[in-house]
Amino acid sequence: MKSYMEKLKMESVSIAEDSLNKIAELFPNVVTESMGKDGQLHKAIDFDKLKFLLTANQAEMGVVYDDDERYELTWVGKKQAIREAAHPIRKTLRPCPEESRNWEQTQNLYIEGDNLDAMKLLKKSYAGKVDVIYIDPPYNTGKDFIFNDTFALSQEESDEKQGRYNEEGQRLFQNTEANGKFHSDWCSMMYARLMLARTLLNDNGIIFISIDDHELANLIKIGNEVFNASNFIDVFNWAKTETPENLSKKSKQIIEYIVCYQKKKNDMKFQGLKKESVSSNGLLNQPNSVGILTFPANKVVTSIPDGVIKAGMYGTDAYDVELLEDTTVRDGLFTTPVKLKAKFKWSQENLEKEIKKGTTIKIPTLKLSPSYEKLEYDPEVPPNLINYKVGVETNEQAGNYQLQFFDKKVFNFPKPVSLIQYLCEFIDTKNKDCIVMDFFSGSGTTAEAVMRMNMKPRKNKVKYILVQLPEDVTETIKKAKTPSEKEIMQNAIDFLTEKHKALNICELSKERIRRAGDTIEAECNQLKLKNRPDIGFRVFRIADSNMKDVYYSAGEYSQSDLFYFTDNIKEDRTGLDLLYGCLTNLGLSLSLPHDEEDINGYTVYSVDKTELMACFAEQIPEEVFREIAGRQPRRVVFRDASFRDSADRINIDEIFKTLSPGTMIEIL
Repeated sequence: MKSYMEKLKMESVSIAEDSLNKIAELFPNVVTESMGKDGQLHKAIDFDKLKFLLTANQAEMGVVYDDDERYELTWVGKKQAIREAAHPIRKTLRPCPEESRNWEQTQNLYIEGDNLDAMKLLKKSYAGKVDVIYIDPPYNTGKDFIFNDTFALSQEESDEKQGRYNEEGQRLFQNTEANGKFHSDWCSMMYARLMLARTLLNDNGIIFISIDDHELANLIKIGNEVFNASNFIDVFNWAKTETPENLSKKSKQIIEYIVCYQKKKNDMKFQGLKKESVSSNGLLNQPNSVGILTFPANKVVTSIPDGVIKAGMYGTDAYDVELLEDTTVRDGLFTTPVKLKAKFKWSQENLEKEIKKGTTIKIPTLKLSPSYEKLEYDPEVPPNLINYKVGVETNEQAGNYQLQFFDKKVFNFPKPVSLIQYLCEFIDTKNKDCIVMDFFSGSGTTAEAVMRMNMKPRKNKVKYILVQLPEDVTETIKKAKTPSEKEIMQNAIDFLTEKHKALNICELSKERIRRAGDTIEAECNQLKLKNRPDIGFRVFRIADSNMKDVYYSAGEYSQSDLFYFTDNIKEDRTGLDLLYGCLTNLGLSLSLPHDEEDINGYTVYSVDKTELMACFAEQIPEEVFREIAGRQPRRVVFRDASFRDSADRINIDEIFKTLSPGTMIEIL
């Protein structure tokens, strides 16, 4: 394999480009080329030819044309939402080690910024890798804030279609029913985000969306379209309160809803509560050959009185059992090994495995006939009513729970940890690495739920990715509906002010996660648990691209001009900023370990040892290039300014071809 130098795009992956490639795989004869706005030829689809192929047998296929009637959900702005979900962005994730916890070791991510941008930036690295998504989006009650997405129709455009007028909102705006686009804005917000969420789920992955009755019907219709109605699982009913308010003249609101879809619905059995049953049986079996088992000291329960039991023949009418060595009983346990010769069901290896799993071994009487008892767990399919009977708490309990971490309540209506943990455990998360994502993460409850999941015995760990817009709490307090809600938001403002932190919900959430992690670590110490959850998280903040505009304007310059642009990177960006920009662009996990070292006075980054090496210095000397090439990394990244001139660039390419021919060379 030859090494080669390739220019990185440094923009998010395009859903449209992915779709084009998939169409090309199915119908290679519809692929052509067309001239782009940049003056370059690009791969394109001959839509007329594709349409002909799809409609050639339309009687059997049931093709629908633009003017045909069909069942669908539509609203003003839907097309713009679809376009924006597919449109790439030129933004980046800037790492914030100083705001993180256990930056070097942790596998968890906390991203501050617009969740639509975040999912676009994460798509290349995490497409098809997320196991569970839980979100608690705005319910569109007329009081809450929703995203005023840049792709949404302007009020003037909407007015042309609806004949209604209202003021244009800000990035987050209070969506009141006076807004002529009340439902449309909410539907557009959710549609684009669910489109991207679907690409992140693996085939067995499931998504849970909390909602109330205001937009339940629209959410199900959007979900049926994005995920396909055949992948709909259920609308779970969560008992959010045991003390409903008497606000309605018709009914008391006790239930909230959790809409669930699977990426590809299959026969996998969801797991609800685990029923415990005791399985017990003797360890002797007549057809088996005679063998010897040594039962370890202090592991065998007995009813025999304290004392020494001498070696010799024991057993029952049906079985001979020989004790090969003396043993001792004290306080209901054999305190020395019990070495028996008999016709056993188990081998020594199997006996030791069962003891490690917690199986209880008994030799109840002087007949020395051993038996075992072990708990069998039979997970039930979860009921669609979620309440205290399945161990899930209410909003009131979740509200009071935060007082474990703060002197006063600082979050309005946080979801209980038990709810999210219960949902996440519907699928098997114990025997594989899993990722749980929450892109409306609010109070950070999902992070604590994942940490508590990791306290249980499991082969692998569950990791989380949280995304939250840094909503200004001084704006949030303005939408408070009751004096209690306003008081809680004032508590949040007072807390952040006292701690000299920015007045936004992300700062509250990060502090809650830190304090929850401390509590969990203390519990693990007290219980002497071997399983220690990852209580850290890497913080990233969405920002404009690391690259100056000239980086994206290659068509405006000659090749010789471009080579001498040594300042295509913004001055305020660090090497770590550039490194993580490369990780998202190359589709590598943001939780991979990385090292920073000095090679002849130049900073060199290594990601997952030799998965990627990068040096962003200017005019790197040949000996540094040789050292990097000698380690034979899978990929390397440099910047244009890393090379002195075109001759130097050709020379470095030859060095890599000689020392590390399999290395891919990427250029910023």
